[in-house]
Amino acid sequence: MKIRLKQLARRMAALTIATAIATATAGAETIVDMTSYGLRPDTRGNMSPRLTKALADISRRYKGKGAVTLKFAPGRYSFHPKGSHVKELYISNHDQTNSKQVAFWIEGIDSLRIDGNGADFIFHGTMLPVAVSGSTHVTLRDFHIDFENPHIAQATIVKSDSTGIEFEVAPWVKAGHDKNGFFTTGEGWTERQRSGIAFEPETRRVVYRTADLYLPLDSVVPTGPRRYFAPRWRNRAMLPGMIVAMRSWARPTPGIFLADCTDIRISNVKVHYAQGMGLLAQMCRDITLEGFEVALRGDSDPRYFTTQADATHFSGCKGHISSTGGLYEGMMDDAINVHGTYLKVVGREGARTLRARYMHGQSYGFRWGEPGDTVQPIDAPVMEPYGNPLVIASIRPADTPEITGVKDFDITFTTDIDTAITAAGGRFGLENLTWSPSVTFADNTVRNNRARGSLFSTPRRVVAERNLFDHTSGTAILLCGDCMGWYETGACRDVTIRNNRFINALTSLYQFTEAVISIYPEIHRLQDQKGYFHGGKSYPGIVIEDNTFDTFDAPLLYAKSTDGLIFRRNTITHNADYAPFHHNRFAIKLQHCRSVEITDNSAPSTLSMIVE
Repeated sequence: MKIRLKQLARRMAALTIATAIATATAGAETIVDMTSYGLRPDTRGNMSPRLTKALADISRRYKGKGAVTLKFAPGRYSFHPKGSHVKELYISNHDQTNSKQVAFWIEGIDSLRIDGNGADFIFHGTMLPVAVSGSTHVTLRDFHIDFENPHIAQATIVKSDSTGIEFEVAPWVKAGHDKNGFFTTGEGWTERQRSGIAFEPETRRVVYRTADLYLPLDSVVPTGPRRYFAPRWRNRAMLPGMIVAMRSWARPTPGIFLADCTDIRISNVKVHYAQGMGLLAQMCRDITLEGFEVALRGDSDPRYFTTQADATHFSGCKGHISSTGGLYEGMMDDAINVHGTYLKVVGREGARTLRARYMHGQSYGFRWGEPGDTVQPIDAPVMEPYGNPLVIASIRPADTPEITGVKDFDITFTTDIDTAITAAGGRFGLENLTWSPSVTFADNTVRNNRARGSLFSTPRRVVAERNLFDHTSGTAILLCGDCMGWYETGACRDVTIRNNRFINALTSLYQFTEAVISIYPEIHRLQDQKGYFHGGKSYPGIVIEDNTFDTFDAPLLYAKSTDGLIFRRNTITHNADYAPFHHNRFAIKLQHCRSVEITDNSAPSTLSMIVE
C-alpha cells in the first residue's frame, strides 16, 4: 500500500509539473497545451470524452479571467459520438432533430482562441463538430474538419444503356441492399439515396444539363465487389466514367455552428465534409472569415463533393459579415446565403400585440428578436411594407416555456398596430430590420457546386468584389426574398457587384436561375404591387460594374421589382464550351423595374434586352 501511495504521489507530481508546463501565461493571455488533457494526435482513439472533460474544465478554470488560447499539436484526432457533449439545439435551415452530439462545445466564454496548428479533426457517425454559443471574441484557426465516412455516397458509372445503369461505389463507401433497395451505412446511421449530382471525372464540374438526378435504386442487383445494377435508373446523360454524388436530403448538423455570439473570427479553417452546411450562424453579430474553405483536399482528394448544403449561411445576424480569400467548391448548394426570417402573423392579442410564427420546418426553435428591435410588417402576396415600422416592447414564446424549440411568439410593440394587420388569409409577415447585417464577400473562389454561387437578402450594404465564380452550375449571384416559401428576408437596398469574373454559370437549371446575376424576389401578385421590392428612391440601389462575363449562353442579368439598377462597364465574351439551352434568350430581362442604367458595356454584339 505504501508503495502504491508513493507511486500515486509521483504520478500526481508529474501531472502537476506537466500541467504547469502546458499552461503558460503570456501577458494577459493564458495558453493551454491540450496534450495536458490527453488530447494527443495520431492515436486513433476516441478523443470525444477527453475533449468534453477538457472544455468543461477550461471553462471552469479560466472563464472571466482574460484571453485563453487552446493549442493542439499537429496531427490527426478522431472524435466519435460516444463521450461527446449532448445538447438540444435548434439550428436554422437544418433538420430540427434532437439531441445533437457535439464535439467542441463552447458556451458563454469571452476571449477564447482555438489554434489547431494544422490539425485534422476527423469525426464519425452523425456529429456536430464545432458549436459556439453565447460567446464573444472567439477565434477558430488553422484546423481541418472532415468525416471518416461521409453520408454522401460516391459512385462511378460503369455502364449506361436502355436496360439501366451499373455503378461502382467508392472504396470508402459501406454499401448494401435489401428488399427496399440500395443503402449505405456508417457508425449509427443508414442512408437511402434518392437524389444525386453528376460530376465530370477530369474537371470535377457538374455535368452539363443534369441538375438534380432522380435515383430509383429500390431494385438494385449486385454485380460484383462494390458494383450494383439499377434497372429502373435510366438516364442518357449518364456516361461511363462519370462520378455521381448520391445523397438524401437530410441535413442534421453543420460543420460549425454559431449562435448568439459577438465578434467571431475564423481563419484558415477548412471544412472538407459536413452533413449539413459548412458553417451556420444565427443571431450573431460581427463574423469574419479569413481564408475559410469548404473544399476538397486538393487535386489528390478522391471525393468530388464537400457539404450536403450551403458552404456558409447566416440567418438573422447583424453587424458586419466578411468572407475574404475563401475557397468554396463541390458543395450541394450555395457558397454564402445571408438573410433574416419572416414570421407569419397568426393571431392578434390586442391593440399592440401580435402572435407570429416561424413557418418553415427547418427554421424554428430559436430567438428571433428582443426589446428595442425595429420590425416591419409585410404584405406577403405583393411583398410590400404595410404601415410604419414598429418597435418591440416585449417578445416571449407563446407555445413553449422557453425559447428552445419555440415556433410561436407573442410580440408586444410600443405603439398601436394598424387594425388591418390580422391573421386573416395568412397575408402578413414580420421582418426584423435590426437583425440584418452588412456584408463583404471578396477575393473568394466559388466553383463546381450545385445550384447557386451566392445569395444576399439584407437591406444593409453588400459588396461582392474580385471573386471568381467558375462553373457554379446555376446562378452565380442571387438577390432574393420571399414570405410564402422559404420565408427568407429581405429587400436589398445597397448592393455593389464589381470586378468579379463569371465563367460558364447556368450549366443546369435550379430555383431562381434566370441569369448569371438573378434579382428574383418571390412575389405572388406582381401585377398588384404598387412599389418595388429591391432598391428604392432614397437608396443607392444595385450597381453591377467592371465585371467579366465569360459565357456560352444568353442571359446575363435578370431583375424583378427593382428601383435603381446600374449595369455598366462590364465585359462580355461568348464561348462554345456548351450548347446554349436556357429558356431566357435575352442578355438582360427586366420585370417591373425603374431607374435602370445600362451603359458602356463591352460585348461582341448589342446586348439583347426585354422590358416587361
